[in-house]
Amino acid sequence: MSEKHLSDIKFDSFDFEEPVKQGIEACGFINCTPIQAETLPIALQGKDVAGQAQTGTGKTAAFALATIQKLLKSEKNNKHPRALIVAPTRELVVQIEKDTKALAQFTDLKIGAVFGGTGYDSQKKMLEDGLDILIGTPGRLIDYFKQHIYNLKSVDVVVMDEADRMFDLGFIKDIRYLLRRCPPPEQRQGLLFSATLSYRVTELAYEHMNNPVTVKIEAEMTADRINQTGYMVANEEKIPLLIGLLQKMDAHRTIVFVNTKRAADEVWGYLEGNGIKTAILSGDVPQKKRLSLLKSFQTGTVDVLVATDVAARGLHITDVSHVINYDLPEDSEDYVHRIGRTARAGASGDAISFACETFAFSLPDIEEFISMKIDMQPVSGDLLAEVDPASRIRRERKPRPPHSRKKSAHKGGHNKGRRRPTGNQKASRN
Repeated sequence: MSEKHLSDIKFDSFDFEEPVKQGIEACGFINCTPIQAETLPIALQGKDVAGQAQTGTGKTAAFALATIQKLLKSEKNNKHPRALIVAPTRELVVQIEKDTKALAQFTDLKIGAVFGGTGYDSQKKMLEDGLDILIGTPGRLIDYFKQHIYNLKSVDVVVMDEADRMFDLGFIKDIRYLLRRCPPPEQRQGLLFSATLSYRVTELAYEHMNNPVTVKIEAEMTADRINQTGYMVANEEKIPLLIGLLQKMDAHRTIVFVNTKRAADEVWGYLEGNGIKTAILSGDVPQKKRLSLLKSFQTGTVDVLVATDVAARGLHITDVSHVINYDLPEDSEDYVHRIGRTARAGASGDAISFACETFAFSLPDIEEFISMKIDMQPVSGDLLAEVDPASRIRRERKPRPPHSRKKSAHKGGHNKGRRRPTGNQKASRN
């Protein structure tokens, strides 16, 4: 983390419990980031906070430290969770669990995470044994709650991280379900964090929190820290240009963003087929494999991560050297989130964007949103790699189970005796 990114406020200026101080020291934290410096004085007084800050600015440590401190000063009455932390993605939940455990390593607090895709029985057993801090994605949290594996009656702190992303992913009904089963807002502390405090996020805060204090750390425009360039490129030149660029530059840790899973498969196949070790991260990758791929990318076993926007928010990946927008995003805000992967915590980096025939229409809106022109470069012949179309490797997919219909008992075929569906019925089936 760069010194420029830190405030003058030091962690030792706060009256933390001794085990918390030890955890902070073990993690190597000395100066607070702006969001930590602004929110900790409020949260440590027990007040609710609605905080706005970009990902990668230290939000997790801010709410984790406030939560740990509060639980250490309150009494434990049973094995049910005393703090609930809800996040929109599995990867973010895993990261929050890791960071919170690191900060709480000198306490006796039990911390655990639940999320879909893996470990159903082990997560259930962990809940049955009891937790102090429960971290999870909405679906898995509700699943266990409805089975009465745990209850939320003892919750002293509720944290909602990446609240705007909760809306984007359609989780807001699940969030409200969980919040309504916690003690009322005046009997617990609420901490909400979001990249944007939009109207809908603010409405959620005031509906389910107790007069939250609003803290806004304005998004730091990354133009001064990220070298942003682009290429006007024909669709058929995108793969040769991508491979050519990767072969010429030191792409030791590069994220290539695409807009669809089909594009992710194509890009991954050509990169692997041309000797560039690559991992792919999209919505259909099983959870165990996702975590394994992220670990391989972070440790340098693979140099390139091809990702859809499922990876644009909430993932904590350090030292990303380059971000390449193989497809320009259709949402200008997603452009900022993407390129921010290479400017974590005040670091610098490079972002390269392809303005192709399909997605070039997004470029003017992106430039207006970031208040600058992206330096567009011509595609010269020496940048294009020679790519054999047959070099693409195709991912193996599990065959779909055959679709079978039960034959009607009526003689003369399965349609005999059935009423034809109306137009509305046809639509509902689709």
